[in-house]
Amino acid sequence: MSEEPIDNNFNDEEKLHNVTSLNGLYENWFLDYASYVILDRAVPHINDGLKPVQRRILHSLKELDDGRFNKAANVIGNTMKYHPHGDASIGDAMVQIGQKNLLIDTQGNWGDPITGDSAAAARYIEARLSKFANDVVFNPDTTVWQNSYDGRNKEPITLPVKFPLLLAQGAEGIAVGLATKILPHNFIELIDASIEVLKGNRPNLVPDFPTGGMADCSAYNEGQRGGKIRVRAKILEKDKKTLTITEIPFSTTTGSLIDSIISANDKGKIKIRKIEDNTAQHVEIVVHLAPGISPDVTIDALYAFTDCEVSISPNTCVIRDDKPQFLSVNDILISNTEYTKSLLKQELEIRLSELKEKIFFSTLLKIFIQEGMYKHPEYENSGAFEAVVEVLNRLFEPFFPQFYREILPEDYKRLIDKPMSSITRFDVKKADDQMAALEDEIKEIKKHLKHLTDYAIAWFEKIREKYGKDRGRKTELRTFDRVEASQVALANVKLYVNRTDGFIGTGLRKDEFVCDCSDLDEIIVFREDGRFVVTKVQDKVFVGKDILHVGVFKKGDERTVYNMIYKDGQTGASFVKRFAVLGVTRDKEYDLTKGSKGSRTLYFTANPNGEAEVVNIQLRPHSKLRKLQFDLDFAEIAIKGRSSMGNTVSKYPIKKITLKSKGVSTLSGRKIWYDDILKRLNADGRGKYLGEFDGPDKILTILNNGTYELTSFDLSNHFDDKMMVIEKYNPEKVFSVIHFDGKSKNYYVKRFMFEDTPIGKLTSIINEEPGSKLIVISGAAQPVVKLESLKGKSLTPETTEINLADAIDVKGMRAQGNRLSPNEVKKIELIAEHDDPEDVPDPVPEVTLEEVVLEEKLDEEAEKEVSGKVPVEQKHTAVAERSIPERADPKPQPQEKPKPQLKEKDEKPAAKKVDFEITNPDDIEIDDKGQLGLF
Repeated sequence: MSEEPIDNNFNDEEKLHNVTSLNGLYENWFLDYASYVILDRAVPHINDGLKPVQRRILHSLKELDDGRFNKAANVIGNTMKYHPHGDASIGDAMVQIGQKNLLIDTQGNWGDPITGDSAAAARYIEARLSKFANDVVFNPDTTVWQNSYDGRNKEPITLPVKFPLLLAQGAEGIAVGLATKILPHNFIELIDASIEVLKGNRPNLVPDFPTGGMADCSAYNEGQRGGKIRVRAKILEKDKKTLTITEIPFSTTTGSLIDSIISANDKGKIKIRKIEDNTAQHVEIVVHLAPGISPDVTIDALYAFTDCEVSISPNTCVIRDDKPQFLSVNDILISNTEYTKSLLKQELEIRLSELKEKIFFSTLLKIFIQEGMYKHPEYENSGAFEAVVEVLNRLFEPFFPQFYREILPEDYKRLIDKPMSSITRFDVKKADDQMAALEDEIKEIKKHLKHLTDYAIAWFEKIREKYGKDRGRKTELRTFDRVEASQVALANVKLYVNRTDGFIGTGLRKDEFVCDCSDLDEIIVFREDGRFVVTKVQDKVFVGKDILHVGVFKKGDERTVYNMIYKDGQTGASFVKRFAVLGVTRDKEYDLTKGSKGSRTLYFTANPNGEAEVVNIQLRPHSKLRKLQFDLDFAEIAIKGRSSMGNTVSKYPIKKITLKSKGVSTLSGRKIWYDDILKRLNADGRGKYLGEFDGPDKILTILNNGTYELTSFDLSNHFDDKMMVIEKYNPEKVFSVIHFDGKSKNYYVKRFMFEDTPIGKLTSIINEEPGSKLIVISGAAQPVVKLESLKGKSLTPETTEINLADAIDVKGMRAQGNRLSPNEVKKIELIAEHDDPEDVPDPVPEVTLEEVVLEEKLDEEAEKEVSGKVPVEQKHTAVAERSIPERADPKPQPQEKPKPQLKEKDEKPAAKKVDFEITNPDDIEIDDKGQLGLF
């Protein structure tokens, strides 16, 4: 049987009938799909802070909750009744909730977000709701329910969460046409901010990350679009050859961080010998530096070229009123706080209604029994339920005012269903006591409803007290200085120059070597025609013939000064100038001469510290010239801008210029400040002024563990957060120190000058015994401390003020010092620091009555001598030496007295010496011990 051929030749009208337009389908279907992804998958709801899958997981855990752990696989299976997207997505979401350590108690290997390790299979791990989740997240009475996707079950639209859960956990999701990225915040700070909202204040939240690290939130913008946070790893300098990373930035793992460091090393951005990952319970990544590499510069390079610093852009998008909205984190907290307050109000109102119902029925039952209604003939003889209701309505009518609502037939049914045994055993007194307790509770609830804000504040305070332990801030808030990559990049390439042909670059290996540089550097080139240009490091680039100088250009460098003598092409006169190049446009030529055709450079030097040499200038013979040579000292030439014409050297032609002597720097010392916020040095006037630094000057830093270090004044230096003192090192400056000796358990005081140790060497100024501590350190001339101690066996409290400058002489830095007090020391406080030695009178012990008599006698003899009553030849001089008991509380005296010295350990008090003159020899006697004295 033959088949008829198919006719594909339709006419135009038939074609139109067979074409289906996609415009409407695409518009409607895609919009439905986008709405579904936004509302039901990717974006959290503002009320409970959960995405649908997370909400369904928590609801399933509540359904299965019996106080015991459930297999994660069982929870996932139960959740599939509500979430129609397969077990994989549910399992991943459940693991993410568990890793946040807030809503789920976990058991087994749930992975580690810090290392990036994944969790074990769902059949091996277990979970249950945490106590916090049971207290804060669930309440079936205030939950609004909806049908599940298949209509067989009920699921919550949102959970009644009485806490800003969204901001505590954070959220991230990608929908159709929009995305959300909400950063996590600190548990306790959220509660405190919610309390401030209830008090009428606007919060100011900043993130806190579970991975720790340091964060600069100055551009956070309340978490809205356009904001940015810079997060850094915490890097410690273990020694000059080793760095340790102890905390990593949020959104990275130890594995990805190590990979970025290895990649930067391979590209020559940093130089390390090896890297070790010792991470266990805590992060520990050890970076071993190559020989000769600065740890401070390497730290900056790690921030510049690796994931040790990352930038996070928040994008706070939430579902509110059934549509996505972009809000700030502070507005979200305000909304969450008001939502919590409304939920608490609902719970109070529900409880109030329950209590009223209990009192209502208890009153109904009490009247029913006390009035004997259950024995009333009409009640006993009534048959149908409608007749019973009619009889009871008539019997209860006199008591209607006692009830807060109308008695319904359902109430009568509940009454008559009571068994007769419970009616006969009814205890009126017990019922009255129960109703009184219910009335008290009602009064308390009404009070809470009247003062709802105070009740909400108390709720948040209870949550903080109950669950806030060990939930302090983990991320340190700092302000970062911006690390310029070009300033910390290693010199990983070699620069060459062909002066004659005018080429520079890293690929000219057969030409003249200039220096090592980084592939991020810019190069400055000066030519004989008096022009210069700044260009990027390249393999080979033409910059102009007859090159005089090539070097690495540093933008804003005021210390590098160029000395130049050039000839003007128009007049033939020569000029001298000194200038610095601060900022230029790359690849643009600049003319350093007057711009005349034929101008050229006669002499040129680049001086990295403003050095000024002396040159000898020889002129060509001329009929008007008597002196054909003279010396020119560049130190006499002022440093001006690069566009200045300069000073005239000679209007006659110059034959030759030769260097006569090298010069010294003509620049003043570099003024250095220390910024305590950034923990960095700067030359911009920010922070504490340290002084002018030049040449061999150093910086002294003292740490609270009793060690000190001398460093250079390089602006790239990093400083420890535990630093107590930073200042310019003065080898002649005397410091006073009080320290606690861990071995003898005593406090000691000493005064010394810091030794000039090598740069970077940590040296201890206290004993290195375990328990030894640095208590007080001062560089003032007269530091005064207040000492609180317990004196004698009775442990009498005693307070003494001690001028440390009078307590002990200046000794060596490694000396133990004198014991501060023989008594038990309770508190030491530095109360004054006087830089002028005359500011503070010397504290002396209070003198005894015997000393007063002796002083008065000496004063009388001195007055006689002055008045001339005693001949000069009768005067004799002697020294009386005796022991003087010391008092614990010295008082300043106007007369100059011997300074009290604190005794060395186990040393007996030294005898006091008093100088005086004896005008009458008969007053002198020698006792039986051979001591010279007065009577």
